[in-house]
Amino acid sequence: MIKVRVPATSANLGVGYDCLGLALDDFATVTFEVIAEGLEIAGCEEAYCNEENLFYQAFVKGLQYMGESVSGIRITVDTDIPYARGLGSSATCIVAGLAGANALFHNRMNRYELFDLATQMEGHPDNIAPAIFGGLCVSFMEDGKPNMIRYGVKRDLLFVTMIPDYEVSTKAAREVLPDTMRYRDAVYQMGRCAALAKAMEIGNAMIMGKACTDQMQEPYRKKLIMEYEDVRSLCRETDMITMYISGSGSTMIALTQEEAAARVLVEKIKNQYPSWDARILRATYDGVQSEVC
Repeated sequence: MIKVRVPATSANLGVGYDCLGLALDDFATVTFEVIAEGLEIAGCEEAYCNEENLFYQAFVKGLQYMGESVSGIRITVDTDIPYARGLGSSATCIVAGLAGANALFHNRMNRYELFDLATQMEGHPDNIAPAIFGGLCVSFMEDGKPNMIRYGVKRDLLFVTMIPDYEVSTKAAREVLPDTMRYRDAVYQMGRCAALAKAMEIGNAMIMGKACTDQMQEPYRKKLIMEYEDVRSLCRETDMITMYISGSGSTMIALTQEEAAARVLVEKIKNQYPSWDARILRATYDGVQSEVC
């Protein structure tokens, strides 16, 4: 039996649309066990316990890439990463499935091969890169191939993760964006994206606060999250460094270096929105891990 662990991921981080991605210390654990025949899936909603399951599809893609097959497979999922909330759930499924197939056949694929295959399935590398490599990743496509570089993240940086009780689909979040942007807005984004990555690495709260002010996607996507402005006000009241929409939403993440302030914000969110989830997370350098059990 193979056990795979994959971190949750947060893409964009405000100003890094489709290029910044961060691994967080909330994990999905998935086991893959060869059986005599067929497909068995546990730990998912019944509607996903079939061959359309993304864990299974990625597992099969990994087998095909290596020219291998199995008689049957049992997949068991244990995860607290919510689906369709902007915490990289699809990247988690894809990376876990590929890594499970790889581990079953003695890790014949290296991480960059996993990165390429996973990006092919996902369509973009921003969540895939941190799910595989951990840390804060900057990624881009070149000639149809994904590339990435990893930054560190200051260990005292906390990510207050506020998860509404409703989805925002990636499709809807992309449809609200304009087709073009002004040259000066592109310049605005480029400087802040580069500054934010370095500021998170060295723990410069002042630059994080100034740099994480997006003009490319968040002004449009916030309209899909009705509580966005109220949550931002709560973040200001509790002296958060900044706040951004995680991925396409609906999750919002606030940054702080003060654990007491993080706990206060979690309490405020739970009081104001009892059906929401709120967690204090940290960055993790642990990308996907696999072991034989």
